[in-house]
Amino acid sequence: MRRFFSLLLVLVLVVSFTACRREDPKPVDQPDTDKQAADKWVPEEGATLLVWEAEGPEGEFMEYVGQKFYEKYGVKVTYQPVGHTESREKLSLDGPAGVGADVFAIPHDQMGLTVAMGLVLPNTIAKDRITNDFMQAAVDGVTMDGILYGFPTGIETYLLFYNRDILDAPPTTFEELIEFAREYNNPVENRFGLMWDVGNAYFSHGFIAGFGGYVFGDGGTNKNEVGLNSPGAVEGAEFFVSLKEILPLNSADANYAVMDGLFAEGKAATIINGPWAVQAYIDVGLNFGLAPMPLLPNGERPATFSGIRTLVVSSFTKYPIAAQMFADFATSNEMLLKRFEITKQIPPVKALMDEEIIKGNELVVPFLEQAQHAVPMPSIPQMDVVWGPYGTALTVMWNDGVDPQESLDDAVATIEAAIAAQ
Repeated sequence: MRRFFSLLLVLVLVVSFTACRREDPKPVDQPDTDKQAADKWVPEEGATLLVWEAEGPEGEFMEYVGQKFYEKYGVKVTYQPVGHTESREKLSLDGPAGVGADVFAIPHDQMGLTVAMGLVLPNTIAKDRITNDFMQAAVDGVTMDGILYGFPTGIETYLLFYNRDILDAPPTTFEELIEFAREYNNPVENRFGLMWDVGNAYFSHGFIAGFGGYVFGDGGTNKNEVGLNSPGAVEGAEFFVSLKEILPLNSADANYAVMDGLFAEGKAATIINGPWAVQAYIDVGLNFGLAPMPLLPNGERPATFSGIRTLVVSSFTKYPIAAQMFADFATSNEMLLKRFEITKQIPPVKALMDEEIIKGNELVVPFLEQAQHAVPMPSIPQMDVVWGPYGTALTVMWNDGVDPQESLDDAVATIEAAIAAQ
């Protein structure tokens, strides 16, 4: 009888172990880490993928990648246009309903909150490749608490666009730009020497940071130290407001759409914009050039925000291996060079900077130079509560003449209260 029960116990353990192995969701023969080449991974049987990315050149690239991925792996990829700044909110609703994307694009400053909401899976298939081959700013931007989540597709900042039919050379200082604008401006004809999206904290932060202002302490990681009302930030805000002399419009009349339209029409001599706008100006035949931001009165360049565009894999996907394989494929050197060809956005891979298509391109080199003076947008979850109050502070000081110190103090108080309530 004891022998019978002993044999029965062994049989139960064997069956239990086998059952556990069968419940393992990892496909057979899949590698445990990215130490093996990604092309040795095999998509789940019957996998299909839905991918979200913005319309325009980014969407065109995503459709191209989807076709090439299908040709190589036989996995059908459907592209759906969803703006990279709207995808997180959309997935929070569509993901649980089973209709969300498997792979989607986000800006890196949304990474912290996206991770905190449990919307994305860690990047395990390409961790070593991205950590070793990509620019450190890109790696840092898609890493949270030591875990890599993203597959970076581009690094960007903004700089000065100038109309070559109006200016022979770009102004090298704001003093020079202000003097030019005083002569060139004609508000009745909507003609301005300098325009930018004034009330947008993303674009205007460069002035504040150029004088030493910052969003969060410790390189953007310390939520308990908000530096937007520091002495340097206030000094930068005072210079920012002084520019209303040469852009005598309220922020609503100097927004991105107005600026973009007037530059394309040849009425705005210079604007502050980013690489996403390059192709559209080429398409309308505008004779324009690019230059790093002019020097501020303190001799420094505006410390423009830099951002990382990245793909991430949804935590709701039914095909996590196929989804990671697609994101890995889309960020291979070959695909990122194709993406640059289509979007003119700089691939965040160190080795690709030596490619002739990039280093020989006069529309790329100025971005690389300005990037040396850029500061990465903080990616911690608390960044999400910064944009609104910060933009409001810039708007009221610009439109209504509210004292910069008072405006920024109010913004910081609002931000700190929102963080405390989280």
